[in-house]
Amino acid sequence: MSTFDSTKLPLKDLLKEIVSGKIQLPDFQRGWVWDDEHVRSLLVSLGRSFPVGAVMLLETGGEVRFQVRPVENVPPQGLAAPEKLILDGQQRLTTLTQVLKLSGPVKTTTEKGKPVDRYYYIHIPTALAGPDRLDDALIATDGSRQIRSDFGRNIVLDLSTRELECQQLYFPCAEILEAMGWLQDLYQMNSAAVPQFFEFKSQVLDAFNDYQIPLIVLKKETSKEAVCLVFEKVNTGGVPLSVFELVTASYAADGYNLRDDWYGSELRNVSSRRQRLAVEPLLRGVENTDFLQAITMLHTLEKRRADLAAGKTGKQVSPVSAKRASVLELPLSAYLKWTDTVEQGFLRAAKFLRQECFTSQRDLPYRTQLAPLAAVLAVMGDNERWREPQIYQKLARWYWCGVLGELYGGAVESRMANDVEELLGWIEHAGDVPRTINDATFQIDRLSSLTSRLSAAYKGINVLVLREGAHDLFWKSQIRNLEADEVALDIHHIFPKDWCEKNGITRRLYDSIINKTPISYKANRMIGGSAPSVYLAALQSHPQVQLDDASMDKLLASHHMPVAPLREDDFITFYELRQKALLALIEKAMGKASNPA
Repeated sequence: MSTFDSTKLPLKDLLKEIVSGKIQLPDFQRGWVWDDEHVRSLLVSLGRSFPVGAVMLLETGGEVRFQVRPVENVPPQGLAAPEKLILDGQQRLTTLTQVLKLSGPVKTTTEKGKPVDRYYYIHIPTALAGPDRLDDALIATDGSRQIRSDFGRNIVLDLSTRELECQQLYFPCAEILEAMGWLQDLYQMNSAAVPQFFEFKSQVLDAFNDYQIPLIVLKKETSKEAVCLVFEKVNTGGVPLSVFELVTASYAADGYNLRDDWYGSELRNVSSRRQRLAVEPLLRGVENTDFLQAITMLHTLEKRRADLAAGKTGKQVSPVSAKRASVLELPLSAYLKWTDTVEQGFLRAAKFLRQECFTSQRDLPYRTQLAPLAAVLAVMGDNERWREPQIYQKLARWYWCGVLGELYGGAVESRMANDVEELLGWIEHAGDVPRTINDATFQIDRLSSLTSRLSAAYKGINVLVLREGAHDLFWKSQIRNLEADEVALDIHHIFPKDWCEKNGITRRLYDSIINKTPISYKANRMIGGSAPSVYLAALQSHPQVQLDDASMDKLLASHHMPVAPLREDDFITFYELRQKALLALIEKAMGKASNPA
């Protein structure tokens, strides 16, 4: 038995059902995202009777019961109960509803995404010059029905009254499907143009009024699985659907609003899980896909352990997974079981990262490492077991191997899943060391190539220096405490750039992390372009600093700087010794020796 019907419906009838509420949207559908250029292009295609693609609808009343909402800007009051829902064609139908059926301005965006109000018109004489001129004839005004130039100072075209429209022969697109009212006003205000209008109606307006939209209507008997699969397959154009949107569609078919759970809803009095996580500055970059991946890994880990306990072997045993296909298969029951636990896991991950001296989202080497970390900490329960020294050391070693081995960039779904199972096994049962620790290597010559603060290893090394207790050269306090007090800090050259270039030091050497360290703006301002021997003397003698050599040497040593060559302005010796000092710091964090160049 066929699960769908294929037919056609006049555009005007389809839009009529949308504004009456008989056709609405499943609430999981994203908002209207088309810009002004897309709107114009669609109108021109209709006016020239070009095909614009089929629309797919789903009959209501079956086992799939989505929450619904009207198409954007359709007044929600007094709407009929929906008989069909839009699965594919939302952007086109929303555009046409706003332009052709609603009286207010179309709230669209520029190509750069800036919100704008637009009214669309067709210039009758230009449109009559030939079908290929319709693109030129279609214009858009601002919200006051004017076009301005010179940053809004000059009015190029004014259509703010019906009389101005009639005199200049600009026909409003909002009246394309109901043109008789405008014609009556034209009789009164510009009767000489009436014959021209009827020619325009025949050549242009009738194309809109006669336009038939191809429809595919899924019957209400269609299963939830089929609806969700169809939704994924047909939504391939425009802005691609994310995993979150596809899972949202699946859960919506079971009556659960995942979008509300993540983003919150004032209308339905649902708090936002994302906002609860964002209370922690380190978690403000967590995305809904990260959260879903963490839950999926725990759900698949549970299945894997059950399979092993049942004596299954080989391919009979479910793998732990964070892959897209596994996330899409995550059942609602598993989401509801794990969601609060995983939320707590992310919050514990933020505590762990603060302990390791991370303070802000921009300091994090990899966002992707948060999901496996949160999953592991979620499984460990509500207590503070993760703080126990032996467990904490294992967590820290795994984390820093991922960062300094630069293993969490790119496609890392398999690594994430392996790490969750192996890290938990290592912690709970003294199992084998996770493969991320085994895979991690740090080449000695990598230090000299680390120049970008966007690099994961660069960020990691900077935080390691802070974690070891680096003090500021001006304020004398630990930099991590100054950062908590919002003192302006950054990573600056130790041997200044100007000094290096004047002394023949190549950029490759002076711009690497070996010659950089975190200090305050006050210290950096005093360093300027001077030689280290000069700026250290200036800092020590500053009225607010007042340090002898031994005390300043102690501050320098807290940055793992070799003091003697720094005071002697010996860049090459300084470079070689600090490279060794940073390598020792890296090896300590990773729990393994670095590799020779």
